[in-house]
Order: sequence, then structure tokens, then C-alpha cells
Amino acid sequence: MRRRTRALAVLVAVGLVAPLAACGPGDDGTPELTWYINPDNGGQADIAASCTEAADGAYRIQTELLPRDAASQREQLARRLAAKDSSIDIMSLDPVFIAEFAEADFLAPVPDDVADATTQDVVQGAIDASTWKDELVAIPFWANTQLLWYRKSVAEAAGLDMTQPVTWDQIMQAAQDQDKLLAVQGAKAESLTVWINALVEGAGGHILENPEAPADEVELGLDTDAGKAAATIIGEIGTSGVGGPGLPSEDEPASLTKFQGDRGSFMVNWPFVWSSTQGAVDAGSLDQSLLDDIGWALYPQTTEGEDARPPYGGISLGIGAFGKHTDLAYEAAQCIVSPENQAEYFVTNGNPAASTQAYEDPDVQEAFPMYDVIRDSLDQAAPRPQTPFYNEVSTGLQQTWYPPADVDPDTTPQQSTDFITAVLRGERLL
Repeated sequence: MRRRTRALAVLVAVGLVAPLAACGPGDDGTPELTWYINPDNGGQADIAASCTEAADGAYRIQTELLPRDAASQREQLARRLAAKDSSIDIMSLDPVFIAEFAEADFLAPVPDDVADATTQDVVQGAIDASTWKDELVAIPFWANTQLLWYRKSVAEAAGLDMTQPVTWDQIMQAAQDQDKLLAVQGAKAESLTVWINALVEGAGGHILENPEAPADEVELGLDTDAGKAAATIIGEIGTSGVGGPGLPSEDEPASLTKFQGDRGSFMVNWPFVWSSTQGAVDAGSLDQSLLDDIGWALYPQTTEGEDARPPYGGISLGIGAFGKHTDLAYEAAQCIVSPENQAEYFVTNGNPAASTQAYEDPDVQEAFPMYDVIRDSLDQAAPRPQTPFYNEVSTGLQQTWYPPADVDPDTTPQQSTDFITAVLRGERLL
């Protein structure tokens, strides 16, 4: 906690904190609630308009757009909240920052009745991601997970039965044997942390053994058999060439482009790839034959015979601790996360619902024929470490597990452990 407080104090001292903006009524006296949203295809703005109409004058929701990447979203919100900005009523929060914001008292307590209402028929992963120290501190909104996407022609040629779980070793071998490329996210970015966490969890380990501990007592689980198994997979993809020359700069969109190309084979990625590929086919930039050749399955196993632990993503809603209308903000949040709104958001923006009821919507099932695999994947998904020091941990991983070709199971887990531990103890800088 001492480290986080010091970091926020520095932001204030150098004048980077945004000016305070009071939350007040609109011209007609209706209370205005400001919802800071992450970039999407307009779905959150549509929900804001719909809930404003449903409120019938009780409140009005206006949206403010956050930066595209999660780290910049965190930075902007943290700066404002450190200055007790009362204009932040509702926030679309990446789950990895919820613990930090809760620990800093940036989030208004969730009333018991709201907690009960917003966790009914919700996937457990979304509830877990919205919880800190056994207390719900944010409202589950949408819940994302990665699938294994594959080209049916490549899997068939390799003799793989994709109705059964497959391992990373199997898909690497299948791609190499056919001179194809495996699409993963090897860029020095949050997506690399997502990949490392899924591999470590899939081998039965955890990046952090005690995520709720103070910074100087945090223990890492990287220098273990699980950490070495993860490093073996990343290192082999990096050195074998199966990841392609663009691997060190490959994020999710770049992975999709590679997968859609002539040498595409297998890819781990979020469900947006389906609607994106469909859109490209409709626009005439990709052939229907490509879409027909795409299959989907659960995330590959790190260890044969052991359940994979796919990445968990998504967004939860945090209510600002310094807003003037927290009661109305929680009322609005319940409208935003209604199963109907989540289903509509799933169909129009490609972001899977946290509500299990949304998966029964016929429009969802038509738009995402893999809806049941997504639902199953969410049951197996593992969140990234929930700790107030997530930024230090994630950035430390990105610095020590990059580029993929340099990842060595004999050295990287230990070096990463030493570096991140030193950072958390204030002995090294990121």
C-alpha cells in the first residue's frame, strides 16, 4: 500500500491530476451521471441512452470515452480519483484494476440489495473478478474469454479431433508440419501477461501465491514447474519460427490478420474475431470460404490431460466514491447490466455477457454459434492476479518475458521472480 500511495502522490505533485469537475443537474434540473466508458462500437452509449429513457427523468447518463488501452484507462481514472473528482459516477473497469481501486477507497460501497440483484445468474468468473477481500466492490457487466480458433482444413490434415481437448504441443506440431503459422499475442503489452497467466494457470500454478499480501510480502509462483511449463511453450513458439517474424509486435488484431492469411492455422483470441471476420466477408474483403473453414474449441491445454484455464477479461462497473449521486449511479448500473442490455451488447458489439440469461437469447445464439463454447470457457477461465500491485506485476512480466524468442524455462521464471520481487520491495524501478 505504501508504494501505491507514493505513486499517486507523485502524480498530484507534478500537476498531472485532472481538474475537478462537479457533477450536477442538467439544464432541466435532471441529475446527470457521467459514465466513463472504454472504446467499443457504440454499444455503451446506446445503453446509456436506453437507460436514460427508462429512468423517465430520474437521471440522465452521459458518457465520456477513456483511452483505448487498459493501462491508459487506469492512469486517467486514478489521476482523477486521487483528486476526489466528483464527476466520475460510473466507470467501465478492467477487472485487473478493481483490487487497486478498492484498496484505495476509490469505489463507493455496493449496497447489499444491489449486490444480490446483480450477481443472480451471473458467471462465477465475473463475480470473482468484481470481488476484493470477499466483498463485491463492482458490478459484473460483460465477461470475456479466449477460445482456440482453428482452420478446419489444417486440423483435419493434422489428424486432430477438435471435439476433444488439444494441447499447445499438438497445435504447434500441426502448424509446423504444414508450414503454417500459429497466431498468439507476443507483443510487449498487457496481452502478453494474459497469455503467461493462462499458461501458468493451465499447468496448475499461479503467478502470485498470495495476491492479497502487502507488497513486501508478495510471493510469486513463477519459478515452479508451472512457470517453467509456460516458459517452455512461449520460448518454443518464439524460437521455432512457428509464431512468424511479426510475433514480437503481435497483438490481438495482428493475430487475427495472420490467422486469416494463407498460412493461418490456429489462434488464441477473444470472440470478437468471429464478428470481425463476418464483417470482412460481408464487405467483400475476405472470401466466404475462409469463414466456412474456421472452427472453434476450448483453449489449448498447457499440460495434457489437465483442464485449460482460458484467459478471463471483460468489464465491471465501478461507482465513484466521490460522486454526488451514488444511489442513482447504482440504480443506473442495474439498468446497464440487465440481461436484455447485455444480450444486445453481445450481439451488436461482440462482447460476451456476464449474465447467463443472455446466452438464452435467440439473437445471441444466431450471431455467435459458438455461444455454448464461450459459456463453457467462462466456467474454466482464470482471472489474472487480483492485487493492488497489478500494474507492477504485469509490467514486470512484460519486461522479463519479452521477446518470446528470449524466454528460457531454465532462466526466465527465476529472473522474472527476482525482478518483480525487487520492484515490489522498492529496490528496483520498472
